[in-house]
Amino acid sequence: MRIVFMGTPDFSVTALARLAERHEIVAVYSQPPRPAGRGQQLRSSPVAIFAEKHGIPVHTPKGLKKPETQAVFSAHNADVAVVAAYGLILPQAILDAPRLGCLNIHASLLPRWRGAAPIQRAIMAGDKVSGVTIMQMDAGLDTGAMLMIRETPITDATTAQGLHDTLATIGAGLIVETLEALEQGRLRPEPQPAQGVTYAEKIDKAEAHIDFTRPAPEVLRHIHGLSPFPGAWFAHGAERIKVLAAERAEGAGAPGVTLDDRLLIACGDGAVRLTIVQRAGKGPAPAEAFLRGYALPKATVLA
Repeated sequence: MRIVFMGTPDFSVTALARLAERHEIVAVYSQPPRPAGRGQQLRSSPVAIFAEKHGIPVHTPKGLKKPETQAVFSAHNADVAVVAAYGLILPQAILDAPRLGCLNIHASLLPRWRGAAPIQRAIMAGDKVSGVTIMQMDAGLDTGAMLMIRETPITDATTAQGLHDTLATIGAGLIVETLEALEQGRLRPEPQPAQGVTYAEKIDKAEAHIDFTRPAPEVLRHIHGLSPFPGAWFAHGAERIKVLAAERAEGAGAPGVTLDDRLLIACGDGAVRLTIVQRAGKGPAPAEAFLRGYALPKATVLA
């Protein structure tokens, strides 16, 4: 099939790579290069870098509303457009251009967690399951008919990065299956149910401060839902320390107070043990390595 692929971050690259093995990718659309790093040099997106490396034409328009931009898109004569975390709204003219329309690889079990941050929100909300929905796109925000769905469990140990990687792999396989079934006329689009709709608002960095007055399971989900970015954090004196992984543990005490010298922290109900932490300007470190250079003795109050 002739495919236009539209995506930007690492999540999208997994699907693009799988599709490129089996189909003709006639063009890739991605977000324009953005300043990055200490020097704030312009850097292409992971999808654009992959496409350029494999000789696939790359388009990085700032929007898709201009008639000339839409004419270029239509001229690709694509059978289908596959969209995965692209980041731009698709006008109706774009949605209508491919012969089989535009399909979205969405990282949730729709209609739960429509919107920008479904992976993080699912973990933070305590969902026991997540997954990927392949959706026929329409003009709404993740409201189109569902074509295929595949689930995966969420456990206490699941972080946003881990779930991201799992769903990227699932999505890549599922979009290949979907296109095969679509081409053979074996798919029946299923409208999303009206019940169970939730919205995954974009993660705000202001959410990252850990509130140890909450019960331990909520603190754990908060930490893992924001790992590795933006990274949940607590303050100790003038230092802000990120927590990238933790586990439930036995213990009780005043919330935010260390119960031993090995990062066991009391919560509003129960306790958590921090297992991977990160000081400002340094890389992530297991608790043991962190404590060799930074002591947090029993009865330390964390803010």
